[in-house]
Parts: sequence; structure tokens; C-alpha cells
Amino acid sequence: MVSLTGNQIYLRALEPEDLEFVYEIENDTNLWYLSDTQTPYSRFLIKQYLENAQQDIFEAKQLRLAICNVQKETIGLIDVFDFDIKNKRAGIGILIQDKENRNLGYGKEALNLLVNYCFSTLHLHQVYANISENNLASLKLFETNGFKKIGLKKDWSFDGKTYSNEYVLQRINN
Repeated sequence: MVSLTGNQIYLRALEPEDLEFVYEIENDTNLWYLSDTQTPYSRFLIKQYLENAQQDIFEAKQLRLAICNVQKETIGLIDVFDFDIKNKRAGIGILIQDKENRNLGYGKEALNLLVNYCFSTLHLHQVYANISENNLASLKLFETNGFKKIGLKKDWSFDGKTYSNEYVLQRINN
């Protein structure tokens, strides 16, 4: 079994106590561009989501984990989505909430732990990410973790004024 604990952070399942943290992230309009969210979420909906978060990844086709530092503070979320057991692949997304916790190696360690989990425990052949060409920090994070750019989706996202391109990055388990 692969450990979900690193030197600076650990990954854990979501708990009912994460309601306010998830609520803040899902309703921060400055972060909506990361997930194509366009509407706010109520506490009620997030509470229901957390109540069902114990569903097995094979059933739910997704897994969201909290990223916690050694002080046991929740600092971010990391997701496995579009889990496809037949083709042995899944997407990965990550978010470190506060800017002061970014560029400290937390995201890199969390991504490495999750990729190892996907390959060793879930036995996936490949993982991928969809990242805006303007999100240079995320592009660097994934590329330093062995992901390769394999495609560019032109004019993929519209922010109300302009279109932006989105890269598809992939890492294959060799």
C-alpha cells in the first residue's frame, strides 16, 4: 500500500468538518476558472457531497482528498476525476487555497503522492491534467512531476471577454 504521507504534507479523506473549507473554495469566484464553475454552491449541497464522499472511487468515479500540513491544517484539495477503470486512466486536479502556502513544495509533494497512489494502488496506466496556458505555476508543477504536454485545445475557455487555450498534459506509468 502506498503511503499518502510525505515530509511536509499528508493527504486524507474529506470529513464533515471540512464543510467551511470546501464551501470557501467552491464559492471563491477567483478560482472558478480552474474548474469551469459558473454558479455558487450552497452549504447544504456541500454537506450532502461530504456525506457521500465516502463512496468508493470505483463507484463514484472520482476521489477528492484534503491536503494537510504537519500542523494538521487543511491547505488544499487534490482530485482524481473521470476515473476510467476499463482504460486505466484518470484526470488529476489540485488547488492550494492560500497564496502564502503556494511555491513551498506542498503541491509538488501532494501531486507526487497522488500519482504514486494512482499507479501503485489503483493500477492506472496513465493520468492527465487540463491546464490553462495562462496557469504557468500549474504547468510547471505538472511538468516537473513527469507530465508531458500532448495537446493544445484552442480557444477552449471563455472568461466573458476573451478565449484562452488549454493544454492537456499526460503521464504514462512505465
